[in-house]
Amino acid sequence: MLQILANRTYRHLFLAQMIALVGTGLATVALGLLAYDLAGADAGAVLGTALAIKMIAYVGVAPIAAAFAERLPRRAMLVSLDLVRAAIALLLPFVTEIWQVYVLIFVLQSASAAFTPTFQATIPDVLPDEKEYTRALSLSRLAYDLESVASPMLAAALLTVINFHNLFAGTVIGFLASAALVLSVGLPSPRPSERRGIYERTTRGLRIYLATPRLQGLLALCLAVSAAGSMVIVNTVVLVQAKFGLSQSDTAVALAAFGGGSMLAALLLPRLLETTADRVAMFSGAAILVAGLFMGVAVSHYGLLLPLWALIGLGYSLTQTPSGRLLRRSAHPEDRPALFAAQFALSHACWLITYPLAGWLGATVGMPATFATLGVIAAAAMVVATRLWPAHDPDEIEHTHHELDEHHPHLAGATRSGKGHRHSHVFVIDSHHPDWPAAR
Repeated sequence: MLQILANRTYRHLFLAQMIALVGTGLATVALGLLAYDLAGADAGAVLGTALAIKMIAYVGVAPIAAAFAERLPRRAMLVSLDLVRAAIALLLPFVTEIWQVYVLIFVLQSASAAFTPTFQATIPDVLPDEKEYTRALSLSRLAYDLESVASPMLAAALLTVINFHNLFAGTVIGFLASAALVLSVGLPSPRPSERRGIYERTTRGLRIYLATPRLQGLLALCLAVSAAGSMVIVNTVVLVQAKFGLSQSDTAVALAAFGGGSMLAALLLPRLLETTADRVAMFSGAAILVAGLFMGVAVSHYGLLLPLWALIGLGYSLTQTPSGRLLRRSAHPEDRPALFAAQFALSHACWLITYPLAGWLGATVGMPATFATLGVIAAAAMVVATRLWPAHDPDEIEHTHHELDEHHPHLAGATRSGKGHRHSHVFVIDSHHPDWPAAR
């Protein structure tokens, strides 16, 4: 897997991602302490609101940012967004009012909502070989999982010698280092072949996404992922500390078990996907998530929770990590930023549903019923995905054009079929193919 780091451009981008993730992790810890400093016992409400603002920014800003990204050089855009994030992090230690936290978090997460899809869409252009791109996806998954373990540990170590306000300095340094690494390499910036209006550019990714059957299935699987992930992220502390009466360190170990399962899947996926179709791997992961949620109904002590969280982590990564491969094969290079932005927005819309649901159910009906309800949601999502994403899903599809003039360059080599022209090629939704061909 690590051999792809021999590619200088990808190596610099991966290091930029890692450093920015650690900086963001430090900011997350510092933000929790800042909320307690400002709000005391109401810190949970402040953080809950900040999380909701983050999700709203992710869902609303990503498609709009992608519309402008289409016209901007990717390297300049990524560097600018890193600098914006660094500036916001620099301001956070000087916050004195809760409303200021909300405003800065919205700006910070809006910049992340523009940065992340653009960054993700750049990687398949840097690594056009599918095997290398698969390794990059797994390495990226490992980076996210390692960050979730390393950042809190690093923050805890730093807090023994510095004030929590200084953790924001680590975030600033992370974003500046990320900007420098991105600036140090040249990045491809594919241009659209035709000029489009702002509405066309804003909605293009969503229209491509929602018109592509495999991506419709992916969206349903995202709901299954968010149902299981929300149970882990929202209710681990409740299960470990309130139900089992254990400590904060035990909560950290439980979350590490989830991360460990996810990392194991990320390590296995590159070899697995050489012989197994994306659809089979992702549905297997979703089945593990569904089974894990229903098994959670019977979890009565900490010793059972740890292997269950590891199992759900395995299913989580197995379902989610290959999604970049689906997006890569579902659009032209110039449309990928818009498509990745659509995935970013729609997948976070799923979390916007399941996050509060997991918290509200856990507080009102108890953990067994919460496990069961989220299990039903994940199972229903998986069934819907099987209906939307056909098992036979070739890249090349034979189809007929009725609307193009017979002398149009796209019809070179096509044969006449009734009142149209028929040909076969790798099929993606674009200006010449606004709809998916009906199954024959």
